[in-house]
Amino acid sequence: MIKLVVFDLDNVIIDGEAIDEIGKLANVEDEIAEITEKAMQGEIDFETSIKDRVKLLEGTSVEDIQKVADELPLMNGAENTIARLKEEGLDVAIISGSFDIVAQTVKDKLGIENVYTNSFTVEDGKLTGEVTGPLVSGSKLDILKEHIEGNDTSLEEVVAVGDGANDISMIESAGIGIAFNAKDSVKEKADVVVDEKDLTKVLDEIINQLSTDVVEDDETEQVEEAEEKAEESTEEAEKPKKDGLPESDFVLADTMEGVRKQKDEKEAEIAKVTEEREEFNRIAKEQRKIRDELNASLKENLNKAIEFRNERNEINKQVEEAKKARNEANNKIRNLEWSSGKRDKIKIENEIKKIDKIIETRVLDIKKENQLVKNANDLRKQLMEIHEDESVKGEAQDLKKLSEEEHEKVIEFSEKAQAAHEEMLKYFRKTDDIRTAADEAHKKFIEARKNASAKHEEFKSILSDIHVINKKLGSNRPRKRRSSSNKSSSSNGNKNREEKERAEEIFDKFKHGGKLSTEELLLLQKYNIN
Repeated sequence: MIKLVVFDLDNVIIDGEAIDEIGKLANVEDEIAEITEKAMQGEIDFETSIKDRVKLLEGTSVEDIQKVADELPLMNGAENTIARLKEEGLDVAIISGSFDIVAQTVKDKLGIENVYTNSFTVEDGKLTGEVTGPLVSGSKLDILKEHIEGNDTSLEEVVAVGDGANDISMIESAGIGIAFNAKDSVKEKADVVVDEKDLTKVLDEIINQLSTDVVEDDETEQVEEAEEKAEESTEEAEKPKKDGLPESDFVLADTMEGVRKQKDEKEAEIAKVTEEREEFNRIAKEQRKIRDELNASLKENLNKAIEFRNERNEINKQVEEAKKARNEANNKIRNLEWSSGKRDKIKIENEIKKIDKIIETRVLDIKKENQLVKNANDLRKQLMEIHEDESVKGEAQDLKKLSEEEHEKVIEFSEKAQAAHEEMLKYFRKTDDIRTAADEAHKKFIEARKNASAKHEEFKSILSDIHVINKKLGSNRPRKRRSSSNKSSSSNGNKNREEKERAEEIFDKFKHGGKLSTEELLLLQKYNIN
């Protein structure tokens, strides 16, 4: 049974992330959005993320923040969903790491009484950059447990709706956890996944679950109550019914033999419908088990993919470190070479090559050619006088060796990173396949559950007709049983007595809180025991 539905606030009840919008007031929206995303993905803990983001808002005007809060749009379908849940008699609460200045506006709009959030610290109308509240360091599950403690509600009777990593604690622990436009890490933990930005889709899931609860858990109690009502007087029967069964317009046969025949037909019909309904319930349970097993497998594969992703990232850090060391060595080599006289040496060698090229390729008069030869010889003399510093040359050779070693590391680590990347992709692809199969099983589960609910409605309709028949037969059945005293009916009489004794035992079990099967219920109807 569902008693409480608890929602996250940002991106669930409101269509947006409040702190990201507030960040625009201080021109820090990009920094805040980056931290928000890391927190939603579970890459950093929520306490660190909320403190870091609020620190960026220091000095922001509370008055300006209130204007932003007033303008934040509700999620599509929020008003209808909350109103319908209240109509169904369910409690509604918000548990959010967001802020009371935002939540209060939403609370007023939707009429939600129970809201748990954090608070900005304010001085002189401006934020101090500090944040307080139960959800700074505490988990949403802690708050949820405190809320239900005094409300005669268990976690199994809670539906939790959220989208981020800090919602996982309550989504995992609640009777039904719903991931609403959520991160993959949240979807893996949820019982139900809704990927449309429309809260009425969440409402549909909850209403369907309420119907399933009736079919799976309360069916026998409804039937028992219906049987008691069916034995009341005609005047009481005409009063508004409270057993949940539809009014019957069944037309009785003109003769008692015809009515008994109608009863046999209806009992055969209700037995068939019961069998069909139970088959749909069996399929629903089977598909739910398949879905849950696939989701568990999906979680394992996703964890593997994340492990290889983290391994790849760590190796890439080593690649970058090796590249940095290699490049630093290469830069030092270049600086040493130029400072050791190699620059001048290369310059003179280039000049000599240039002169030699002119002498070889051009036709020159003897005077000009002799001058060029003299210039080249002078340059060669200068070249012979240039000597590289041997110590610098040795240092350069050491650096070159270091550069080569670091380059080998770059290649080695790059290959390892690529191997980890390929393993990561393999597990992510496998995760996608499992998710597709899990979604298909979930669709079959929902379809079977709906079919079971439809069959249950058909069951109740037939049961209403049987009540009409039983009322007709009730006044005649005792007299008929007393008149059956001849020998030819003695064996039947013995059987009837045995069945009646069995029916009385069943009724005694029912009075002491026992639940009845359809077969036992029909036996009570047969002997009009109430």
